[in-house]
Amino acid sequence: MYPAGPAWPKLRVLRAMWALLAVLLAPGRLWAKEDIQECIWHVVLIKFEAVGEEGRSDRFFDLEPLETLDSVFSLLVDAPTDQNEKYLGFPYYLKINYSCGGESSEAQVRKGHLTGLKPLVLVTFQSPVNFHRWKIEQLQIQMEGAPFRSKERCNAEEVCAMSWYTPMPIKNGSVVMYVDVSSNGLGPFVQNKRFHVNINGFLQKQQDNTLQFTVGNEIFSLIPRYFINVPSRPLWHTVDQTPVLILGGIPDEKSVLLTDTSFTDFFLVELNIDSCWVGSFYCPQASFTATIYDAIATESTLFIRQNQLVYYFTGTYVTLHESNQGSGSWVRVLANECIKKLCPVYAHSNGSEYVMALTTGKREGYVHFGTITDGRVSFELLPRQRSVCEGLQVGNHLAILYTIPEFIPDARGLEFLMLLGTESHTTFLMVPKGMFYNQYSNLLYIWGNFLLQSYNYENFIYLADFPKEQSIKYLVNSFRGDMAIVTETEEIWYLLEGSYRMYKLFPSRGWEVHINLQVMHQSSVYTPNETMVTLFYEDTKLYQLVYLMKNQQGQLVKRHVPVEQLLMYQQLSNHYFFERQGSHLTLSFTNFCPFSVMRLRDLPNPQVYSRQERYQARPPRVVEPSGFHSENSLAVYQGLVYYLLCLHSEYHKPYADPVHDSTWRWSNKKQDQDYYFYLASNSQSPGNVYIDMASYEKIYDLKADYELPERIFLDKGTSYVFSVFLRVGGQSLEFTPELLTSEELKSTVDLGVVLADPGCIEAVVRQKFLINRNSVLFRVTLSDKRSCFDQGLSGHHLLETSMLLKVAGAVGHCFQNTHQGPRMQGNLMVPVLIGCPPGKRLAFDITYTLQYNRLQNKHYFDCVRVDPEMPCFLFRDVFYPFFLIQDLVTGDSGSFQGSYVLKVVGGGPTLDTIREYSEEEIYRFNSPLDKTHSLIWTTKNTTTTKDSAFNIMSHQSLGIEWLCLENSPCYDTIPHTIFAPEFFFKVLVSNRGVDKSTYCDYQLVFLLHIHGLPLSAKRAFFILMVSSSVFIGLVTLYIIFCLLLPVMVKAWNSLRWKINNIIMSESYYTYTSPSRNCSGTSETRSTVSSRVGSSASSKVAEANQRAPEQTWKKKPLVT
Repeated sequence: MYPAGPAWPKLRVLRAMWALLAVLLAPGRLWAKEDIQECIWHVVLIKFEAVGEEGRSDRFFDLEPLETLDSVFSLLVDAPTDQNEKYLGFPYYLKINYSCGGESSEAQVRKGHLTGLKPLVLVTFQSPVNFHRWKIEQLQIQMEGAPFRSKERCNAEEVCAMSWYTPMPIKNGSVVMYVDVSSNGLGPFVQNKRFHVNINGFLQKQQDNTLQFTVGNEIFSLIPRYFINVPSRPLWHTVDQTPVLILGGIPDEKSVLLTDTSFTDFFLVELNIDSCWVGSFYCPQASFTATIYDAIATESTLFIRQNQLVYYFTGTYVTLHESNQGSGSWVRVLANECIKKLCPVYAHSNGSEYVMALTTGKREGYVHFGTITDGRVSFELLPRQRSVCEGLQVGNHLAILYTIPEFIPDARGLEFLMLLGTESHTTFLMVPKGMFYNQYSNLLYIWGNFLLQSYNYENFIYLADFPKEQSIKYLVNSFRGDMAIVTETEEIWYLLEGSYRMYKLFPSRGWEVHINLQVMHQSSVYTPNETMVTLFYEDTKLYQLVYLMKNQQGQLVKRHVPVEQLLMYQQLSNHYFFERQGSHLTLSFTNFCPFSVMRLRDLPNPQVYSRQERYQARPPRVVEPSGFHSENSLAVYQGLVYYLLCLHSEYHKPYADPVHDSTWRWSNKKQDQDYYFYLASNSQSPGNVYIDMASYEKIYDLKADYELPERIFLDKGTSYVFSVFLRVGGQSLEFTPELLTSEELKSTVDLGVVLADPGCIEAVVRQKFLINRNSVLFRVTLSDKRSCFDQGLSGHHLLETSMLLKVAGAVGHCFQNTHQGPRMQGNLMVPVLIGCPPGKRLAFDITYTLQYNRLQNKHYFDCVRVDPEMPCFLFRDVFYPFFLIQDLVTGDSGSFQGSYVLKVVGGGPTLDTIREYSEEEIYRFNSPLDKTHSLIWTTKNTTTTKDSAFNIMSHQSLGIEWLCLENSPCYDTIPHTIFAPEFFFKVLVSNRGVDKSTYCDYQLVFLLHIHGLPLSAKRAFFILMVSSSVFIGLVTLYIIFCLLLPVMVKAWNSLRWKINNIIMSESYYTYTSPSRNCSGTSETRSTVSSRVGSSASSKVAEANQRAPEQTWKKKPLVT
């Protein structure tokens, strides 16, 4: 059996004394519990439609935004919302409450609400691996919980059960999210807590709307034989990037433990793999087992090894891969290879993640190096020519950095030993089993039944505290300066990087004291019969996954390993003595800490260096007197948070807005804020919701919280400056403490800074003695040396290094008591990233460009069809472009003062016909050396690049003159309307290689709309000839028409007159012809008609004889 804790012996007097020592060590911590009740936050994820339901928790699976908010926002007519905007929402809420020991959660939550408690929720989105597809940014959004009454039946008048709710936002490119919950400072004291809320891409929805794993079938019973007497195993994954973790090692079962909450909860899943076993001469297998020996998790892909077979499964993450639907089933790779081990690569690089597969059999000495990019997996065999074993035999093909000694060195009582080749050795063989590399500290560890460390891969230090009788099974690193070691016998050791002292955590006296205290507190996560499953770091804290057996019931729990408390207990148990005072003995302790107080001072604002972008979004206020929200008001909160993040994503456009703030377009509605407040004050707000515009903003002025940032980004030549305050002597209540001289202070405390890359960064420490306070103030300046980085895009290919702040003699001896327990002091490790920091960009300053062009050219003519987002510029005017350097983190925006190269890389007469130019075309269209008459533009500046291929521009340049020569694409552009031709140029602006003031390769691609392009001489002459011919023809036709018109009119009238006469004469003869066979009535009618016809004919004849010359003026008769 492999216990995580010792068997429970009877509490002897000695162990009771260890517990007493622990109580005496931290009285403030233990006694304060009487006044400050232990309270803890609880957060669950629930779907949008399940708000108000009790006892429900959902998995993070659905990612499509909700489109059902239009009916809610349509009611907000007198509110700072846009009725033409389509508001969407996120599919999940965060449900928040808390509980305190000894009292029900419902009563506590009601009490907190009535005393003003509100949870503050900070959601941090982890940047994606593939920065080629997604923009690298450190984004946070801070929200405030909205109180909501439970939908369960309640006999109380107001409320029985309630919780706080906030939207759970989702961001494209991010599948790992951290949720930090804290208090607003009112009501009961609740400790801050962090939750992992990750997207699980290995689920699928069934027809009955239930969720099922795609990698296998869930097993609902944890059989004890899966864990008891089973060795612990490492938890392998890409650090900080993995939403779903897996852990194998379950004996004789093809099952793994799977979690998307860092083992806050978990599932046992039987994998859907074929479990075949192929043994051969080149791949011998002693036995077959279904056990999953190696399991590695990356951002979207899981890897496992069973026997010699390797499989992978890619999850469905539409926020990462967009159209990727996942692999659907386990895919077997390296089918013809014999794999003996899968090894993780903890850090991602160049937009990809990596794994290594070690071979055996006929390919012994080769490594299959796997690359994972956007869920696509590929393997490459390394070395390419011959194996490592063959290279060692041939020689001159491999560079041997260091030869491990055959026997373990004899340290002769020292904590460490520098291996120079002259030291003596023991008779114990060195048995190396593995290596570990920390990319931040540049520390390389070689481990087995020993532990070696090196900063330069050539000079190694032997750490003598580790017993040579033990053998290391695996290492666990926090990448923040802490490392834990697990041996084959399940011992746990601790090492602080930068030091050489190793501490045994389990089994130890400190562990026994801790166990005894847990028995006194009746803790449920410690039992006499327990087995450690794995050991891992989470947010710089060490955790165990432990299988507990209690009352014949098994339970798998995640518990914190209190490293600081264990070290503190060990220090007390080893360094105490009895001192006689008068007639009795008193218990005294030796304090080896060289200082009593350590504080960080003069810390700059963190956002400049941590590059954290933060938004604030408080819930809308409700008019209801009780302050409880409704489903509609929560839906409004969802839509506003979604809209705020949409404004953030849409702000990254090439044309700079007049105001450097992603919310400025929405903030324009602040001018009516007084009116909205008036409506709310009189309970007239639409939908009973009042939206305060000041609650939705981007925060640029975060203050330092008396601690170093999580990481420090340094641009070229920038510095990070802070102070360390150390007070010497105990925290005595004496009114006249003994003062030390400057020499005594200097010999008592000393501060050192260890740099992982001293050739790239430097640290300067200046000390100031405060004698009247027995203190020393150290001023630390960390600076970039301008030597280790060329230029790169914002957030791309950063150089990873670190700074270790170390007080001499503080390792393992100095602790600070806090309400969350003791915290180690004296050692601070901060990752430092050198290069172009995330959140910086180059933008086209269209506002100042228009102003300056109008001033220089004395006029400005826009296009006929005005586009406010893309103004036009006239071809014949000199073009003066200006650009801005915008810091999206701090809100700074200023004119770009550096040099840059401008190139036209594409274009077309319309937006639909824009095409990309080839490299050869880009050279011809932009280079002053072009001899093919293909230039699009030119400038009077004489400064060019080193090869004279392109012009170098700056904010003081003399402007751009458009040419569009005969072989350029904009030459002889055919107009499609009566207006002058237009052309859209795709322009690339970059400072790479021409601006030495920054590490940032500012690259900006934007469209430039030019109108009024001239026609070619041939086409202009052709148009002129055609136009002239048409004009002359029209004039000639007009003249001819004017001359012939009178004659034509006279002829036409004469013709019509003759026709009328013929018609009338025929009518006359028709009406006067006799009809003998007709009746009397017919005769009478004929007589009348004849008379009328005869009379009419005689009148016409008289008129024609009387006035023949008036024929042209009379209207002819029409029958």
